[in-house]
Amino acid sequence: MDYKHITVLVEKYWEGETSLEEEAILRDFFSMPHAGLPEALQEAVPLFGYFHREAERVWEAPPVKIVKLSPWRHWMKYAAVIMVAVGIGYALKQHHQREQQVLVALRQQEMNDPQKALDETKRALQLLAKNLNKGTSGIQQLSYFSEATAVVEGKDD
Repeated sequence: MDYKHITVLVEKYWEGETSLEEEAILRDFFSMPHAGLPEALQEAVPLFGYFHREAERVWEAPPVKIVKLSPWRHWMKYAAVIMVAVGIGYALKQHHQREQQVLVALRQQEMNDPQKALDETKRALQLLAKNLNKGTSGIQQLSYFSEATAVVEGKDD
């Protein structure tokens, strides 16, 4: 190999101006022993020798064991999510109970006025009467049906 070309590449390397291909040429050159190297190239031998040894060491290193992590490793995250959910559920339950208490209190205030209580009672009784009338009309139709079947079958009561 031409030592002048290698010397130029080494100078470019020290200046930080080499490309990756030129650095690969230097690594390949210094990976083999050379007799009669010029003094300018002797300075770079230890550096590139170190690079070569480290590259071999990395490639010959035993494979790294892969450690599987348990999904419970982050149990505090899971516990925090559960606690937040429980807290939100509890807050919603308390809010609903407070609303119910307010409604009950408003009803009690309405019932303390005798006129309002009478009006509410009339309305409830009218609703009950209406529903009972629906039921009696259904029973009346059923009795007509029973009389008609008795006539058809020829039974006299």
